[in-house]
Amino acid sequence: MGAVVLRGVFNAQEIQTLEKGIEHNLAHLSPLVQVASQADDPGRFIEDFCTWVQVASQADDPGRFVEDFCTWQSNPDYQSILSNSTLPHLAAQLMQSKTVRLYHDHLLVKEPGTKQATPWHQDQPYYNVSGRQNVSFWIPVDPVPLVSTLRFVAQSHLGTWYMPRTFRDQQAKWFPEGSLADLPSIEEKPSEFKQLAWALEPGDCVAFQMLSLHASSGVGPQSRRRVFSARYLGDDARHAVRPWLTSPPFVGLDQRLPDGAEMNDALFPKVWG
Repeated sequence: MGAVVLRGVFNAQEIQTLEKGIEHNLAHLSPLVQVASQADDPGRFIEDFCTWVQVASQADDPGRFVEDFCTWQSNPDYQSILSNSTLPHLAAQLMQSKTVRLYHDHLLVKEPGTKQATPWHQDQPYYNVSGRQNVSFWIPVDPVPLVSTLRFVAQSHLGTWYMPRTFRDQQAKWFPEGSLADLPSIEEKPSEFKQLAWALEPGDCVAFQMLSLHASSGVGPQSRRRVFSARYLGDDARHAVRPWLTSPPFVGLDQRLPDGAEMNDALFPKVWG
């Protein structure tokens, strides 16, 4: 199906560890942070060779949506979950892979009342990797009701790559315009695009292949949605050198790993096999 819910994967202590890691991340945001909220300078976008910081704004949104990437090396609690929990073993099983490499971590926090939706998209077209053996885990530390959970299009991982676009203004900043298929009208054709979604409790998670189409809504005025996403690569993963800055960016990696090389780099440690 491209996405599956896994119940009771983490025990209470692991959830506490992950929650501690998330709060540490929020207090020490990296240069890669993206924040969608009310701001004095809506739509500000800053980009250079070393950092990628995006602040998008929805004028009538009383909440705050924070994303951060690639902070595991400075966060011992993230390191513990990424390497010492059941995640590497689960990743090996789901990918049917003998080896598992950590790809990157991704923090997603929607504060109470956030209206900002995450539009339909696939993850892999934004990345610098090729191959089919990959998996993302979407792990909440707060209860997530059905209305604000992650939604998927069933079977959407099986082939088509859709044009990756900026969430704020739908610009094709990655692949050249017209080089990939445009995203279909998913909400307008529910019979054609069957959706999968699950309410989640702390300890549960959702696992999905990086080509699975997914989206989510905002959160209610009393709901805080703190989510940690762990991404792993399997045996067939290879470096796909891009002429543009990927999301997240791995600046200088092409100087160490040529196009088509295995992801054998300190940024992507082997955690299984």
